[in-house]
Amino acid sequence: MSEQFKLFLSLLSETNATLDYFTDFKKITSNINKISIKLHQLNYLIGKKDLKQAVNELYEENKGVFQVLDVLIAVRKKDKKKVINNEGKIVLLETYFESAEKILEYIKDTGLAEVFKNCKIANLVDYVFGIEVGLDTNARKNRGGDKMEKAVALIFDNAKIFHKKQVNITNFPEILSLGEDLKCFDFAIKTKRKTYLIEANFYNSTGSKLNETARSYSDVASKINQCNNFEFVWITDGQVWRSAANKLQEAFSVIPSMYNLATLHLFIEKLNKEKTVSF
Repeated sequence: MSEQFKLFLSLLSETNATLDYFTDFKKITSNINKISIKLHQLNYLIGKKDLKQAVNELYEENKGVFQVLDVLIAVRKKDKKKVINNEGKIVLLETYFESAEKILEYIKDTGLAEVFKNCKIANLVDYVFGIEVGLDTNARKNRGGDKMEKAVALIFDNAKIFHKKQVNITNFPEILSLGEDLKCFDFAIKTKRKTYLIEANFYNSTGSKLNETARSYSDVASKINQCNNFEFVWITDGQVWRSAANKLQEAFSVIPSMYNLATLHLFIEKLNKEKTVSF
């Protein structure tokens, strides 16, 4: 293991998260607004001891309100969840919302009946807001990638490095050998000497994705770097890379321009020497 790679490995960051990484309240509020009227109408069931009568009354008034019952058990409609019903058959969860009888079965078997009867919640809008916060944690993985791009962009901005974001490969017809490997780059920077095509990512979890990424970017770099006046740059971080250090080291030996957040200033210095230009 080279001293240079040892230094790179030792400088991997624990996190790239800022406080807005954890919960996207704007998206949550939007999701709630789309179903808030139905949730307010379902509040009619709270505190009712005779749920069968209450469900029938509400169903007769507006059967459509029950279409949001899935979110009350933290399920997205788009996921098309399936369950085993009381007859032992596998059915779509949404089929429970097609009749008052099935709705009552759903409410009882999910445990919502006791929640409604005993007033364990006072308002379904507030209750679903909490559920949406929980469901939003599933989106953190994608936000992690976005945060890395934002962090790198901020560093470029502060250093007054002119750059373009999300640049399609079609802008560079000279790179004919890349094929379908990568269609869009996170950043592109042009200097008087060459054009740098950049990917930036941050990893929080282990798995085969690390090895696949290292292998893929090594291949992409070898193809781009053989083209005159072009160079591939990989900015990656996250201490989880230590679990895949061998693959990362292989990539490090193949990709001349590889940085993490702590070493990115070296790339900035290089760009300043070459002088960036607009394109």
